[in-house]
Amino acid sequence: MKHPIKTGLGIAALMLALPAMADVVVVVSPKAAAAPMTKDQVAQFFLGRSSAMTPVDQPEGTPVRAEFYKKVTDKDASQVKSLWSKLVFTGKATMPREAADNAAVKKMVASDPKAIGYIEKSAVDASVKVIYTP
Repeated sequence: MKHPIKTGLGIAALMLALPAMADVVVVVSPKAAAAPMTKDQVAQFFLGRSSAMTPVDQPEGTPVRAEFYKKVTDKDASQVKSLWSKLVFTGKATMPREAADNAAVKKMVASDPKAIGYIEKSAVDASVKVIYTP
């Protein structure tokens, strides 16, 4: 048994270095007619396949964005960015609006019945309605 304390500290440091996985929920305005949705329905908006609702993204590189796209679209950040680049370049879609954080997403979604966004579950309050939990 070589240096169990050093080994334990090394493992603890590694665990702290890993990004925390966020519990993500998809939200809309309480005024929106949208009912609970399936994973595929939500993915349609965030992959540019439907324009019935306006997607609101979190900033690139944030754990909540990575977790959302992984769970809902089964794609990573680079795949999603590539897809959107093609859609925008061909004129088939416009990029999702981007909000700075959970609070900004809630504000944008709450004020627009056609907006759809995702936030950390812990940030949910009465200003938004949860329509999907991955």
